[in-house]
Amino acid sequence: MVRTLPPTAAIAAAVLCVSMPAGSAADFYAGKTIEMVVGSDVGGGYDVYARAIARHLSRHIPGNPMIIVKNLPGAGSGRAATYAYSVAAKDGTVVAALFPGIILSPLLEDRPDASFDPTKFIYIGTADSGTRVCATFQGSQTKSFNDALVLTTRMGATTFGASTRDYVLFMKKTTDVKFELVMGYRGSADILLAMERGEIDGLCGYEWSSVRSNRPDWIRDGKLNVLVQVSLEFDPELSGMGVPPLWAYLKNEEDRKAVELIVSQQMFQRPFVLPPDVPAEQVATLRAAFDATMTDKQFLDDAEKARIDIVPLSGAKVQELIEAIYAAPRNVIDRAREILKP
Repeated sequence: MVRTLPPTAAIAAAVLCVSMPAGSAADFYAGKTIEMVVGSDVGGGYDVYARAIARHLSRHIPGNPMIIVKNLPGAGSGRAATYAYSVAAKDGTVVAALFPGIILSPLLEDRPDASFDPTKFIYIGTADSGTRVCATFQGSQTKSFNDALVLTTRMGATTFGASTRDYVLFMKKTTDVKFELVMGYRGSADILLAMERGEIDGLCGYEWSSVRSNRPDWIRDGKLNVLVQVSLEFDPELSGMGVPPLWAYLKNEEDRKAVELIVSQQMFQRPFVLPPDVPAEQVATLRAAFDATMTDKQFLDDAEKARIDIVPLSGAKVQELIEAIYAAPRNVIDRAREILKP
């Protein structure tokens, strides 16, 4: 489903557009290969988005370079982030698709050894800005969030920096939910299989667009219990299904502000970044190409077939939003850190 992002104050500032002669861009990219590094395993939602975009992005880059998608999963896309920041070529031939949680990780987790500074990445855009959910499979006794307030519910997760872990943790600290965290899964595809096998009840922090793309039959056949929706603005489809927003269950205003800071990452839910210090000409070229791809009819038809939502933001807007998040009040950041601790 292709949707239009509603206006939000945090991203309403005007953006300066940078232009460059088409000839110089063509001269640079002609005959080159762009490596698109995906910080997740094959078959997950981020992989699906990256491959869909890679099929169309080159047509909008002067010189039409080849684009090759490579998966580098691990550490909640931390491996891909470290590669892009410290190892990858800084000439505009490497793009990384990262989890938004890893972009906020240095701010919200006590990790003095962080090997990258997210504010120094160069953002070329995000393909989706959406809603995450907590859900259980049909065999679970937990059918609603109210059930999860009284029943122990085993929720699968991957690793540090991943939303499947973080969303369980902060809900346990800010509501009365009785989630039990089961970590160690390689990716979301493995978590979904574990749900089918009955190893766990469900998962949290999973993109609703990924559910629609990867398991549409679960929705169609009523196999999925969607417990709660998490977003800054309600999703009309989920609201129509009677899925309650998380905000109704938070205990106080302090927690609400901290959760809003964490959830703000969903405004750039599918971010694509360049390493620091990429020349301005290449940045302008790739940002323009990304924006053009997001409105390209062939791409949108492809996205519709893949059942992925396209709610894009430009690279400049994403950059602006991340700078605003990192400038949040200290007390809000401290509380957000606290509710993300195990």
